[in-house]
Amino acid sequence: MAENGKNGNGNLIENKDLQPIPSKPKYKFLFIGWEALSGDLAWKIKNEGHEVKCYIKNCTDEYDGFLEKVLEWKPLVDWADVVVFDDVGFGKEADALRKNGKAVVGGSVYTDRLEEDREFGQSELRRLGMLTLPSWDFDDYDKALQFIKENPGRYVYKPSTFTSVNLFTSGDLKKGLLFTGKEEDGKDLYEIIEQNKKVLSRKVKQFQLQKYVNGVEVGASAFFNGEKFITPILVAFEHKRLFPGELGSMTGEMGTSMFWCEPNKLFKETTGKMEEDLRKSGYVGYIDINCMVNGRGIYPLEFTTRFGYPTISIQQEGVLSEWGEFLHAIANHQDYQLRTKRGFQIGVVCVVPPFPYHDHTQMEIYKDLSILFKKPYLEGIHLGDIKIVDNIWRVAGNSAYVLIVTGGGFTMEEARKQAYLRIENIILVNMFYRTDIGTAWGEESDKLMTWGYI
Repeated sequence: MAENGKNGNGNLIENKDLQPIPSKPKYKFLFIGWEALSGDLAWKIKNEGHEVKCYIKNCTDEYDGFLEKVLEWKPLVDWADVVVFDDVGFGKEADALRKNGKAVVGGSVYTDRLEEDREFGQSELRRLGMLTLPSWDFDDYDKALQFIKENPGRYVYKPSTFTSVNLFTSGDLKKGLLFTGKEEDGKDLYEIIEQNKKVLSRKVKQFQLQKYVNGVEVGASAFFNGEKFITPILVAFEHKRLFPGELGSMTGEMGTSMFWCEPNKLFKETTGKMEEDLRKSGYVGYIDINCMVNGRGIYPLEFTTRFGYPTISIQQEGVLSEWGEFLHAIANHQDYQLRTKRGFQIGVVCVVPPFPYHDHTQMEIYKDLSILFKKPYLEGIHLGDIKIVDNIWRVAGNSAYVLIVTGGGFTMEEARKQAYLRIENIILVNMFYRTDIGTAWGEESDKLMTWGYI
């Protein structure tokens, strides 16, 4: 195509053959959730120029100043070009909207059950020919002790249902009371249950003992457009415990390392096998199967049939495509070539006390405190439960989950260096975070490649 230029006298010569570059379409997004989870993704899409409204059922001041929050979502369904359900528990509503022709990103009744009903999820994995770890359910601690005595081995103790306990929610108990035995004959787990059975029985009504297997914990995941998986897929390594070295209580997640790639053996033998059932259910969105793998096989542990947190923020570090365009495409069952960076990404969750616990007295100390930056540089900074007041970012909500900071690079070490340099730019009273996200990659990658999974 010819270009505009100047003649010998310096006067501009207009070329009428030039056509203006068409602007990309802008869409209306309605985000719906139980609690403050997907504000960072919604903010990203808003910054791309789309119109965004958010309904958050259990919300106080989270995202004030960042996003437009609404009190009801159903009257806005016709307004929205895309409805986004950011959590499980909305499958029935999502199915109904899709049946009526609405473009929806979110779960289905089937995929909600995969995540929420662990036994159903495991039965589906077995049906599709995947290996699952043996587990046994109990509601009597003496019977569990007898079981360990008669079947010596290494087990994981997992709470299932709970009684009401002051200052704790069921989620806190699930995080804090999960225990992995370290002795091959199970004697350490036996002693813990024996010495604490009176206390535990007041808090945990039902629990599970799952056979422990050594290996590398890794997730195989991808986005699904209602018809097929979108490539590339994602391989991710979660760090769930509070302190470096996998010490301390379980949290939702303190950080993750990841990379994008074409479907590999790990994906094909796990998440990839779900394609037909996801298509039948109408599911649209992100799905992950977290696995324990070793030289003997792949053992799927659990489903995530929604956006992962903080995974969705860390994914932004590695995705070059526009998120609004991408979500609009998959919500309408369109194929899409997701453009991603080569190399690795990591994300680090930055929190303040009383995280990961709910202590209203402690939370009052940190609520509304300022989040400052030494330099006006926000690249790789993602929203947790925060707000803007008088142009200052401040701690909001009640979770003490403040920021996710990401970094990327051609090597895992480059990604780590960038993320932790970005954290050094933040000034927040008593902020803490794990310092070892991504450090195990060398050992983990050697094992996974030796076993032929990546």
